[in-house]
Amino acid sequence: MTHDDILLAERLADAAGAAIRPFFRARYATDTKADASPVTEADRAAEAAMRSILEIERPTDGIIGEEYGSVRENAERHWVLDPIDGTRSFIAGRPIFGTLIALIESGRPTLGIIDQPILGERWVGVAGGTTRFNGAAIETRNCSEIGQAHLATTSPYLFENDDRSRFEAVAAASANLVLGGDCYSYATLALGQLDLVIEAGLKLYDFAALVPIIEGAGGKVCDWQGNSLDATSDGHIIAAGDPTLISAVLELLA
Repeated sequence: MTHDDILLAERLADAAGAAIRPFFRARYATDTKADASPVTEADRAAEAAMRSILEIERPTDGIIGEEYGSVRENAERHWVLDPIDGTRSFIAGRPIFGTLIALIESGRPTLGIIDQPILGERWVGVAGGTTRFNGAAIETRNCSEIGQAHLATTSPYLFENDDRSRFEAVAAASANLVLGGDCYSYATLALGQLDLVIEAGLKLYDFAALVPIIEGAGGKVCDWQGNSLDATSDGHIIAAGDPTLISAVLELLA
């Protein structure tokens, strides 16, 4: 990962934002995908805009996108794109969705961007570096006690089988629970506004960008067994602003 990669990722975020903004709180076509999740013209336009840039600037890199699938799957590097993470919020006119852009090298996320194009907010994280929010360094807050932790998840209805009861054990032990937000919850965790985000069923394009952003702000991201996330992770996610919270969460999830 180079400085040019960071500049390119920001160009991708700019292009996605330019494609998304004309649709926000406007009229557009919406479809339902095979997994029952919604997709809009804005999702497709934003991903298409990013992919067109990558095909010119990084023609040998792989691309993994939510809306248009994968190309060059055997490449050493992959750009992972989620044009609108939080499409339901976008449809509802709520600016708590985001464009997710990640670069994966050797199976690990090394660069991540969360871009909120309506509010003009951007988080940029790189492996081994300090996460920046609109250019300024940020950090998570200290919270070592689960009973004082502010916990978020997009929806408890998204947990399947016994995952919901396991999550509810953590929620019961936490100070409070915030619902909704998709990637925006992870973004505000990096700002020090939340302490925990726990989810399941995420895809690579949902979580790859989050890893360098949260870790670069001083937090930790892992799966429900405490393993670091990579391209093979199963989508069970724990994000903690204070890494010392992880052990308590793992115990409650067990």
